[in-house]
Amino acid sequence: MKAASINHIKQELETLPPEKVLGLCMRLAKYKKDNKELLSYLLFSAHDQEAFISDIKIEIDEQFETMNRSNFYFEKKTVRKILRSINKYIRYSGSKQVEVELLIYYCSKLKKSGIPISTSVVLSNLYSNQLSKIKKALSTLHEDLQYDYNKEFETLV
Repeated sequence: MKAASINHIKQELETLPPEKVLGLCMRLAKYKKDNKELLSYLLFSAHDQEAFISDIKIEIDEQFETMNRSNFYFEKKTVRKILRSINKYIRYSGSKQVEVELLIYYCSKLKKSGIPISTSVVLSNLYSNQLSKIKKALSTLHEDLQYDYNKEFETLV
């Protein structure tokens, strides 16, 4: 089955009654966890970005605290898992400010975690890629926000 274009889906949704659209949304949320999480974000967290960011920071803290430190392999795997979840939340928000704030927080937690980033090529590349993503997203923000986040960014470099 070939998927329809976004524009075609939008036109079709505009013609449907609200009850039918509600049913479609509920069915869509039922089948995939990501769809359910995105719908939850849009309904409950999109209006309050600060609370959303603080909730994610708490989640990041918990993940770093419960990290399996018995082996470097497990540390590296957990670091990448945390980054995947952060990127998912960044996609949900679609905001460059959220992206900058979460990635700066992630990099600072990674730096403070005691994991030897410089000894691993994978982790040093991951860290430098996140720094470049932060720099790119910073350039799109308002000048006042750029100044504030640049201070934090300089501590990471």
